[in-house]
Formats: sequence, C-alpha cells, structure tokens
Amino acid sequence: MTCDELNKNPVEGFSAGLIDENDIFRWEVLIIGPPDTLYEGGFFKAHLYFPKEYPLRPPRMKFVTEIWHPNIEKNGDVCISILHEPGDDKWGYEKASERWLPVHTVETILISVISMLADPNDESAANVDAAKEWRESYPEFKRKVARCVRKSQEECS
Repeated sequence: MTCDELNKNPVEGFSAGLIDENDIFRWEVLIIGPPDTLYEGGFFKAHLYFPKEYPLRPPRMKFVTEIWHPNIEKNGDVCISILHEPGDDKWGYEKASERWLPVHTVETILISVISMLADPNDESAANVDAAKEWRESYPEFKRKVARCVRKSQEECS
C-alpha cells in the first residue's frame, strides 16, 4: 500500500507516510494505542526502513516514541515474526509462513504490530525485562505502560 492509497483509504488505528518525499525507503508511522488495551489513548511514532531488496526482504521497524512492551526492544526495535527474514527459522521457533512474505504491505505490518500491542508474545521476548514484568509483576508493567501512554500524549500535543 502506497502513501496515496493510505491517505485515500485510511485504516483505523494508524497513519503512515514518507519521512522525506525524496526517499521512498524511509516511512514514518503513527500508531494509535488500540482500544481496550493498556496502550489505549497513546500516540506512538515509529519508523519503517525498507531495504533496497524490498519486497523480497522485510523492512525494519523502530519506535521513536518510548514504549514498554515484551516484543519491542528498549531501543525501540520491533521484534515480530512477519518482519523476520523469509524462509525457515534456524531455531525452529517460527514457521516459514509466519515470517516475511513479499505480499506483506505497510498496512499488514501495522495491523500485525497493533495486534502485538494488544496481545504480547512473552515466550519470544525482545525486551526480557518487560516480559518478566508482564508475567510476574503485572501492576508494575501496567504502571510503566501508562507512563509511556501519558508521555506519548504530551509529545503529540
């Protein structure tokens, strides 16, 4: 899906566009925290970096807004199956069908990330501390997420 298509047919929960009109490989996205989740009400900015080999290889996604989540590294890098290189997982954790496929679009990536916000995978954590809190100290996890949501609202206004 191109910027024009996203603007003509906006998808609920996010917006996306080029960071620089002269560089089609770098996109900025704004994800609105999904309703009925801890992230509800937040405005989370992220960047998508597309390789020259796209669509044969996946983009990288990095949140620039602070966010506390088991599948998002502390530096903002997103760890989700559909952004992993195509083919078989050498550790046998993911099926090839769960990994990057050239049919994925900005829209399918962002819908998957929104779903991930609603339902973290703490078995495959990129942020081990957040995953541990999610499992063992949920009130503390909720408090950190609430702080990120408040901060994102302040940064967006």
